[in-house]
Amino acid sequence: MEQEAQAAALGDTSRAKAFGITQANVEEMMQERSHLLQAVLPAFNQFCQTSLKIPPEKMLPVLWDLWLPLGIKIAAQHQKLKRPFIQGILGSQGTGKTTTSLVIGLILQQLGYRTLSLSLDDLYKTYSDRLTLLEQDPRLIWRGPPGTHDIDLGLDVLEQVRQGKSPVIVPRFDKSAHAGAGDRTTPDIITGVDILIFEGWFVGVHPIDPRVFSCAPPPIITDEDRAFARDMNRQLSQYLPLWEKLDSLILLYPTDYRCSLEWRKQAEQKMIATGKAGMTNPQIEDFVNYFWRSLHPELFIKPLSQSAEIVDLVIEIHPDHTFGKVYQPEFGIQKNLFSTSS
Repeated sequence: MEQEAQAAALGDTSRAKAFGITQANVEEMMQERSHLLQAVLPAFNQFCQTSLKIPPEKMLPVLWDLWLPLGIKIAAQHQKLKRPFIQGILGSQGTGKTTTSLVIGLILQQLGYRTLSLSLDDLYKTYSDRLTLLEQDPRLIWRGPPGTHDIDLGLDVLEQVRQGKSPVIVPRFDKSAHAGAGDRTTPDIITGVDILIFEGWFVGVHPIDPRVFSCAPPPIITDEDRAFARDMNRQLSQYLPLWEKLDSLILLYPTDYRCSLEWRKQAEQKMIATGKAGMTNPQIEDFVNYFWRSLHPELFIKPLSQSAEIVDLVIEIHPDHTFGKVYQPEFGIQKNLFSTSS
């Protein structure tokens, strides 16, 4: 069994390279992973049953092949840095950002690290501030696009963590407040953070050359759509100081970005089945198209999957939610596409 595990780990060359597995260290790496598996299994089983509502045995291959080596890699990066480590996770809706963050947190805790999860959603402006924002720009009908977050708040939290300050006051956001419009809620007071996992649907995303919007893909169709896309692109520049605080960025990358629409429909159907209110399919399509108009995945996310200067690790997600290739981008940033100009 040990030899089979070693052969499997080396068989996928891009994944082996991404996780630092070589012919010389594969035996040691598999032993470390095996010991960690035994240690984390009780907490992982409980997480699968209570949070994911999935039989743990169904998720064991993902735990072994992806989450455990990912946790070990993050721990090793932290050790080299000798200060609190900030791991960014970028992924569109349905890619599993929250699940990945929570499982990695379980693994890192088992390795003895104090972890903190922070979502880009936790940095939303207050309800009253967003009402003012909506008066200024009626296009911002939903929270989420660039411009709806308190960037200074995020910078303050990330900088305090980087400097090892303790305790840290961590903002939290209640999406159910104000009939679903959402608002800030009681912050968490966290003592001691070794590793912070910062996830969000455009964490790490850079502005692109605005000329690209002249022939953008649907649903960026009308002149108004293109004006909105350009304005959101300009807003992204304000987030760059926040991204500079990241020590590493993982991209959860759907092989087809349109899967997000189906995943959202599935999530709403499950919610409705439990007796909760949910959106109709036409409402979901309007909602998802709104976000595609603000930051289109083909324009903003796809280039990052090949950008070694911004992304450290890419994890592909198939339409059935299974994980595909895991690799490190090998190309530099496309200078003709990315730009901070307006």
